[in-house]
Amino acid sequence: MGLEEDPELLVKGWLFREVRGSWIKQRCYWFVLSQDSLDYYSSSERGARRLGTLVLTNLCSVIWPDKQTFKETGYWSITVYGRKHCYRLYTKHFNEAVHWACAVQKVIDTKAPVETPTQLLIRDIEENKFNPEVVDNMYQHNPILKHTQSPLYAPLLPFPYGNHSGKGYATVREEAVKLFNCLQQLECARDPVPLIQGVLQTCLDLRPLRDEVYCQLVKQTSCTPQPHTAAHLRYWQLLTCMSCTFLPGPAVLKYLRFHLKSQFPESEMDNYASFIGEALEKTRCRECVPSWEEIQVLMGRQEMLCTVHYPGPGSCQLHISSHTTANEVRGKLGLKESRNTFSLFEQNAHWERAVGGSTIIADILTSLSAKEPDSDSQWRLCFKLYCLLDADAISVDSIEYFFLFEQVTNLTERERDWPCEEDLQTLAALRLQSARLLMPPCAPPRFPGGLLGGTLWNHTATAAHKQKVEQNLRLRSRLKEEAAAIMSTIVECWKGLAGYSRRDSMTAYLTIARQWSGFGCTLYESSTGSFSQKLWLGVAATCVSLYRQGEAEALESFPYGQICSYGVSDSNTFKITAGDRDLLFETTKVGEQKLIAGGIVCTNDTSVTHRHVAESVGGIKPETVFD
Repeated sequence: MGLEEDPELLVKGWLFREVRGSWIKQRCYWFVLSQDSLDYYSSSERGARRLGTLVLTNLCSVIWPDKQTFKETGYWSITVYGRKHCYRLYTKHFNEAVHWACAVQKVIDTKAPVETPTQLLIRDIEENKFNPEVVDNMYQHNPILKHTQSPLYAPLLPFPYGNHSGKGYATVREEAVKLFNCLQQLECARDPVPLIQGVLQTCLDLRPLRDEVYCQLVKQTSCTPQPHTAAHLRYWQLLTCMSCTFLPGPAVLKYLRFHLKSQFPESEMDNYASFIGEALEKTRCRECVPSWEEIQVLMGRQEMLCTVHYPGPGSCQLHISSHTTANEVRGKLGLKESRNTFSLFEQNAHWERAVGGSTIIADILTSLSAKEPDSDSQWRLCFKLYCLLDADAISVDSIEYFFLFEQVTNLTERERDWPCEEDLQTLAALRLQSARLLMPPCAPPRFPGGLLGGTLWNHTATAAHKQKVEQNLRLRSRLKEEAAAIMSTIVECWKGLAGYSRRDSMTAYLTIARQWSGFGCTLYESSTGSFSQKLWLGVAATCVSLYRQGEAEALESFPYGQICSYGVSDSNTFKITAGDRDLLFETTKVGEQKLIAGGIVCTNDTSVTHRHVAESVGGIKPETVFD
């Protein structure tokens, strides 16, 4: 019958279909697409025998023709997935394949959404949640809502047929059934952590399965025959880990909250329910699956200990949860009221990167633990000043004052050459005195290379470089003698500091450091076409300045009122427009140009809009820094 004779028929024609038997082969059949199904017949004649039907619902899916299949077979193919059948169809004409794919997809799009029995029951429970008798009756007469030892043969929620998601997974429907099997294995597993991590990883990779796993866990923790056993609590422990990693959709979230409130008061399940309820108020989608250590902590409803380093040899232990962000470290260290800005850094001996303020610390710890261990570049978290806005308001009794001291000494010792040798020697003695007071009382005075190496040897090495003298044995001997003489001078200066407390030493050190015009600015090594040598780009509270390495006075300064725009040009270039001048700076470290932009945002926040922030920092949100 032609299309004009039957308006229910949308498309018809000859197509090859892949037939699987003892071997795979293709046969040509007469296909007819109607409003409800895709049928194929033995021939195109009236009254021909129908050989198969694929009923079309909104869960069916179509895979469009691709070039790879055409190169391999010489045919353009489309694949139609249904609940029971999968049709792989072939034609030699690309336009014909696209026409069939469009027509089938159009029919699928017109179908009403399919709802599973679980979805219908969840809706009924929500409507009758204030009527306990009706809800109890639902649980009694619907086994799909209750704990079971039997396997699951179909997902609790609807998923498209044949929806392959890649990453080595089967279809989402098949993965949903596999996950329920993993959940049941928790009851008898000797070590549940690998199974829990596997479930969480699958949910991270396949987002649609998160609601499905929540529904499966609610099912397995409802009407349990032996609710107080350790095997049953495994489901609650996985539910705890899920609640700290992913948020369910609105409908499933309401269903979950109703389930949490239905637990017997003051029971172990009720304790887990309370913990989960609080976690759901704070959870944002995680970037990483919780680590082994985090899962162990969550199973016991406890907090983790995180080591945070700060400038110098110091560190502290902070209690964090699965929701603690980098922003909250500031408050935990008592710096919430400070006018200066701070940041958490991922750091090793060769590289560091500022962590966004909204980043979850547990994700950072997981990513750092996954990196290959290297004795030369051990990764750690470091908290330090990001930009100094008000040095005068820092109390000498605060940890902020210690941060300031350590960062100034770090810059002085490692990278900055002061013009006055006498100041260098005094600074080295003061640094030594402050460090000696941190040593155990029985430890003899010694001279750590880290304290004097940068301050002393940078000076002699720079002198040698300026003289351009060949490095021979005679020069090395002379340098050793010079170093010994300078060391002797430093020791004599240090002896004169007897009675100085650590605070006195720090105050005296910072008093000398304040004489430098660039005190308080954050320095970045860079180069620009206007100068032939390396420069320091300094971001301070009032201006951006250029310093020649080894010189104390700025070559040029640009107050923020003169800066028209600034931003990231590419992966290592930063641009500043001041008046009619465009200055391009090439930074030496990957991503450092974003730190520069973030520093300018902090210091000039009164004249920078959020839109400008997003544009200038290359997509970084304003909460990247502690502002």
